[in-house]
Amino acid sequence: MSQQGLAPRRAALHLIDQITGNGKLLSELVGAGALQHLAPEDRARAQRLASETLRGMNRADRMLGRFLQKTPPLTVRNVLRLGTVEIAGGAAGHGVVNACVELVARDKRTSSMKGLVNAVMRKIAADGPEGWAKLAVPRLPGWLRGPLSDAFGRDVVIAMEAAHFAGAPLDLTAKGDPQAVADALGGKVLPTGSVRLADAGQVSALAGYDTGAWWVQDAAAAIPVQVLAPQKGEVILDLCAAPGGKTMQVAAAGAQVVAVDASAGRMARVAENLKRVGLEAETVVSDAFSYETDGFDAVLLDAPCSATGTIRRHPDLPHAKDGSEFGALIEQQGRMIDHALSLLKPGGRLVFCTCSLLPDEGEVQVDEALERHHGLVADRDAVMVAGIDPAWRTSEGGLRLRPDYWADQGGMDGFYIAMLRKPA
Repeated sequence: MSQQGLAPRRAALHLIDQITGNGKLLSELVGAGALQHLAPEDRARAQRLASETLRGMNRADRMLGRFLQKTPPLTVRNVLRLGTVEIAGGAAGHGVVNACVELVARDKRTSSMKGLVNAVMRKIAADGPEGWAKLAVPRLPGWLRGPLSDAFGRDVVIAMEAAHFAGAPLDLTAKGDPQAVADALGGKVLPTGSVRLADAGQVSALAGYDTGAWWVQDAAAAIPVQVLAPQKGEVILDLCAAPGGKTMQVAAAGAQVVAVDASAGRMARVAENLKRVGLEAETVVSDAFSYETDGFDAVLLDAPCSATGTIRRHPDLPHAKDGSEFGALIEQQGRMIDHALSLLKPGGRLVFCTCSLLPDEGEVQVDEALERHHGLVADRDAVMVAGIDPAWRTSEGGLRLRPDYWADQGGMDGFYIAMLRKPA
């Protein structure tokens, strides 16, 4: 096999090694240029191979376990996982076997194991997609599965895992008429107004990208601004703005928006996205706690969180994280709510949201905020926007979204959303 033909697999293996061995996130690696040396089509293939392997890793390990007497070094395991997922996806067995052997042969640290890889991958190829399909849906790691089972019950977690394994279609938020965007792209309009594409391909090649007719945003991520219901003439703060989808929603509604984010690089992307879609916002690079301008009609706080609600589109997260850093995030979220409330004018409203499935990053945060702030109330009616099932509303007045909702339509990200109103 030529070096060129092996390049996407080598790059995918590097990504998987960094995620499983060093706790890196796929977005961090790609953002840091891990795939820049590849041609665009190879870059896309490498990222797809890595994502598919991470999504199916638990199932691949079960399939491989029948043929391994002891666990090989991590890189060799990841080669076997990569090859298993490729064969399960219908790739020609002999080509995948040869590629896997070459991957380990070219690395002096693993070259002695090419015989093992050859033997195991031949058995996997003989089993083929049929053997793969008989295995159970991959499970979440224990550090996450346990808390989610406690919060939602075992059956709900199983349904979430099925949604994660199915992956995610592409959702768009239309600048104007959602139905016109759906018609132009062969998509469908979801109950909440987002446009969903089952098989999108390259995003920048889609009709309407260059003209700024829409932007990429999961359907669940678009709901917080619908709850906020920005009005023309209002001045609204988007306190953790990047990558900018919610900023654009607020601007498209006609409100004046100030977008704040601590990352200059991420804020540059927000500015680029605003320019592409022809919308305006004031962009500020600042730590959320250092930003102290007050008197806003409303604040949108999409707080930094565990991102456990995004696993269906970010399958690296369960393999890169172990939950140990979540305590610090939870403490920070409470302080962020307090700071955001201080930036509101009397009677102003705060929409707090996180792309997390953990109640400690959602329902519990709002319960505790209501206890800390006399006169603060959760607006239970505000969360009932179009397309929302009343059963999704929570006891403290927020909204709990889960990956298994809309399962027959491709699911949605997990999110928690609440509207808090400051006393006048």
